[in-house]
Amino acid sequence: MATTGLPRWPWTNAEAEALPVAERLAIDAARAWARAARTGTPALPAIRHLLATEDAGEAAEPLDRLLRALAQSPLTVGCPLCPRLVGEEPALLLALACAQRGPRREALACLLRRMPPWDAYAATAAAIEMGCAFRRAGLRFADPWGETP
Repeated sequence: MATTGLPRWPWTNAEAEALPVAERLAIDAARAWARAARTGTPALPAIRHLLATEDAGEAAEPLDRLLRALAQSPLTVGCPLCPRLVGEEPALLLALACAQRGPRREALACLLRRMPPWDAYAATAAAIEMGCAFRRAGLRFADPWGETP
């Protein structure tokens, strides 16, 4: 799947408060991870507690691995109070939704835009693991190619 030339990335400029539960939880966790990384505090405990609020605490380690892989190059993630999605947040949600919902080659294509192939394959595995953990917790990402998320 080509990810360049899309007329509009799903979730571009979406309001954070208007996101469905799974997407909002993933963005809140990514933002908490980024904040911890910026302040030099351990990120894994922060995101584990946040994810546990929706019984998805087991998604913390795969999300940590995914974000560490993405952070190899500059990663723009909003602050916890940003009203809209910024930077790579829409692409992160797209990769996670594709990884969870089945078109995993599309998740890989999203990640290949940000990193070399070997790293993208490892990040895709982490995204799939996170999607599975979310699904076990009853959290399902919206179809990014269906109605506007």
